[in-house]
Amino acid sequence: MLPDTHTVIINGTIVTGDGSTLHERGIVRIDGTRIIDVAKGDTEVGTGAVVVDATGCTVIPGIINAHAHGCIYGPSMPSGSAPLRPVDVDYFRNRHLLSGTTTLLNVCGLALTDEIDGHSTLRHPLDIHLTTAHTASNLAAAIAIDGGGLSERHRTARIDDMVDKGAKALGEAGGGQTLGGGAQDYRFIPAAIKAATGIPVHPNVARAIKEAVLGRYLDRDMADFPQLDALLLEAGLAARVNSSTMARLIRETVMPPVALSLRGFDEIAAASERLNFPAIFHNATPTATTLVKLAETYPKARIIAGHSNHPMFLADEAVRFGLELKKRGVAIDVSTLDCIETRWRNDTANIDALVEARLVDTLSTDFAGGDWDSILSAIQRMVRKSQLSLPAAIALATGNVSRIFPELAGDRGLLERGKRADVVIVESHNLGRVRHVVANGQLAVFNGAMKVSDLPAHAMGLRR
Repeated sequence: MLPDTHTVIINGTIVTGDGSTLHERGIVRIDGTRIIDVAKGDTEVGTGAVVVDATGCTVIPGIINAHAHGCIYGPSMPSGSAPLRPVDVDYFRNRHLLSGTTTLLNVCGLALTDEIDGHSTLRHPLDIHLTTAHTASNLAAAIAIDGGGLSERHRTARIDDMVDKGAKALGEAGGGQTLGGGAQDYRFIPAAIKAATGIPVHPNVARAIKEAVLGRYLDRDMADFPQLDALLLEAGLAARVNSSTMARLIRETVMPPVALSLRGFDEIAAASERLNFPAIFHNATPTATTLVKLAETYPKARIIAGHSNHPMFLADEAVRFGLELKKRGVAIDVSTLDCIETRWRNDTANIDALVEARLVDTLSTDFAGGDWDSILSAIQRMVRKSQLSLPAAIALATGNVSRIFPELAGDRGLLERGKRADVVIVESHNLGRVRHVVANGQLAVFNGAMKVSDLPAHAMGLRR
């Protein structure tokens, strides 16, 4: 017998999130916060139902983004930097929701659970959780590079207490700030160069200079001075700074937290094995070999190699390390970064190589200085290029995430009876275009728009 009042989605193509099931035409029925029926074909709608007509659209589980930054009001990034402005946090949250994400794991790692929503009295429709990387070495690495957002409460917090208080995973162990990655390219190195020369540089210029000095593996003892001289001349910096001074500046900017951050890897892996808890690691050229060794040392650790398409890899390196990690039971995550549509700093070579090698387990956004592209835009590209079937591509951000992160998403990620009612309706010819979002049984986005009345005042640039 049908409930008197419920929501039913009709006439859409149904992709359940399990990696294989697709109904060309079907129905999803929701009662309260739960899915109560998923069926192919047409069935009785029932009296009293709220009907959402998905004609011309595809119905999928809500996207679960298990590697994101900038969506809570506490210390930002693994550098423990000052919190982002509330108006920016709200903007990022809204972008995720409007892009079909209904569950998000903020992996900055050093915030506290009471900082997820800060002082806001309104809960965002996006279900946001956080991770913990509160170990001695990870905290020391953050302080070595920045630590400007860390209070005594953050410095004395520890993983076990954070898990007890609701953290859903460990990590992110390491980060672009502490391991010479993307955040060094778009934030720390440009700031250091501008302070020294007065000249702003693009992140790609910062990356090239960094690699000329330190190499892609951060293992170069002596800079490649001919290459560095050429880069300084091309960037208009040669008249302001010589190559020896620049090499010293880069080394002093990038290297102080690196050894500490790598020690933090061991601490997080040991905690993952001890607690039987998922642990997210920064995967890039300086850390890939360390991750392989950790997987051997801690075979029961639940390791997720984050953003395995990191731009410090060449495409063949990303695949080679991906194969080695998969052999050792490591889950392989790739991130959209800004490489799908924006391409401010990155391109698609590495993500394409990993997807085509069938190495990818999960798909996330990470953070590219605020310019991350949506998960559904990446899925649309995979399907259009015939890299994956539609069900397999959708599973990367739904059912697979639920399986790898059950503590975060064990009750969602599938269009299945009894699961949490997180449902997204997208245009079938362009999966990146989100029409409607149901979050925990509530219609949070309708025809691409959120209800303004549900947003905190600072989301609109207002003050109370």
